[in-house]
Amino acid sequence: MSVSRPPVMLETRSPEKRAGILTPFRYRDFRLLWMGFAVSNLGTWMQFTALGYLVVAMAGSATRAALYVGILGAASAVPVVLISPFAGVVADRFPRRLVLTLTNSAIVLIALALAVLEGAKMLTVWEIFLFSGLRSTTAAFDAPARQSWVPLLVPREYVGNAIGLNSIAFNGPQVIGPPIAGILISTVGAAAAFYVNAVSTVAVLIALFFMAPSPPSSTAREGIFASIAAGLRFLFTHPVLRSVLLLLLVTSLLVRPYGQLLPAYAAHVVFVDARGLGVLFAASGIGAILGSLVTAMVGSHRRGFVWFLSAVLMSVGAVVLGLVHSFAVSLVTLVVIGASILSFAGSSNVLLQTLSPDDMRGRAISVFSMIMLGIVPAGSLVLGALASAIGLDRAIVAGGVVSLATAIWIYWSDPALRRV
Repeated sequence: MSVSRPPVMLETRSPEKRAGILTPFRYRDFRLLWMGFAVSNLGTWMQFTALGYLVVAMAGSATRAALYVGILGAASAVPVVLISPFAGVVADRFPRRLVLTLTNSAIVLIALALAVLEGAKMLTVWEIFLFSGLRSTTAAFDAPARQSWVPLLVPREYVGNAIGLNSIAFNGPQVIGPPIAGILISTVGAAAAFYVNAVSTVAVLIALFFMAPSPPSSTAREGIFASIAAGLRFLFTHPVLRSVLLLLLVTSLLVRPYGQLLPAYAAHVVFVDARGLGVLFAASGIGAILGSLVTAMVGSHRRGFVWFLSAVLMSVGAVVLGLVHSFAVSLVTLVVIGASILSFAGSSNVLLQTLSPDDMRGRAISVFSMIMLGIVPAGSLVLGALASAIGLDRAIVAGGVVSLATAIWIYWSDPALRRV
């Protein structure tokens, strides 16, 4: 039986205390976690690039390439969608250090399996789909535990800055990881990227070993389904968070999947090879760093307006990306899209973290992770299927137009959102 809870107050202004962008680094455990994931994510981006390149190479045609990339996205999406609600409960009820140790150990094993199979030239497209699904299963448990731990590592007034720095740890390696992967694929082979991912993930395990353990945030003993229902009820009755989640869902289906479709875009729209694909990913990564810096600098200040403006820029950027067929112009466009997407995602994360109580934060972030890690790859299947019918460039334009209209409608129809 679930226990009724008092309504959470809506914040209408940011905390009085403003912080510098690097202030969260004053706290030892935050530094350890940040450094571990910064190193690990270098390998994550290299593996992501290698998998996209392999499925496009195995497809052999433009139509099949878009479809295969879409299936790869769906293989990553389904486990996250199914598991994230339970993962949120796990993040609230179990020690986060234990959860992260188990998930990152599994990531190491998956990367090693991919490396061995590809090194032996035994890796098939269907095995890539399978291992991508297993990797997403671990990510479904990893993300809520990791992200909901951040507000416990730094004082509340620094949460927005810490979330921005976490985004830098994830997206900074995107600038150098994919180009390195492109060079390795062209010279040594894709297996090397998988080996690097396995080794780099060990950095997280080392960081976790030296961090202080954190007790669970929730001591509730209600049933797991009752806990999930309580989390969903809180999110979808909140005057701000329900709007945040709605636009997250729309953009995750129609705009953010451009990243999963970038290998097909590189090969069949701007006509570049593996090294060119790495440069495209790097351009998006540079933008992502800029967007993460925006989140870290803005923190909790005017987060509703920053959230809306970022959504508009990412939608317009998608339209431009679909309209251009020049490699040079696409690089500039990808910087803008990467910056706006990360600013939008970071602002959404800050809103969820600061407007959710401690014992509900893991479940709130699990829904955020489900959309970001599950719906985005599912959107690549939607756009991939649409692209196979009308062309990849037209599909990207259509997604941007619908997303832009939705963002404008949501923001102007929700006064509470405009006040935060």
